Amino acid sequence: MTLLPVPLGNYILLSGILFSLGVIGVLTARNAIIILMSVELMLNAANLLLVVFARVHGDIGGQVMVFFVLTVAAAEAAVGLAILVAVFRRKGSVDVDRLNMLKG
Repeated sequence: MTLLPVPLGNYILLSGILFSLGVIGVLTARNAIIILMSVELMLNAANLLLVVFARVHGDIGGQVMVFFVLTVAAAEAAVGLAILVAVFRRKGSVDVDRLNMLKG
């Protein structure tokens, strides 16, 4: 077990704060771009914990998982922004309260 210069609890607290800020951003934001950034913040909070626990346990598995999470996050950002550009061109706004195009 490797000792960290900063206590493990501080990393967990920081990750929890970042994740909470992301959740608040997703639940309260009206702009779709802000919502996408909040989702990225939540993913990065999870990545922080994966790296810290991988370092504490001396296993590289957590860092490998971070690589895959970052890959999926990049794809999600690209697809999400492409959808937002298409919606903006059609509606002229990315305000999620005004978007009702997906209603069946």
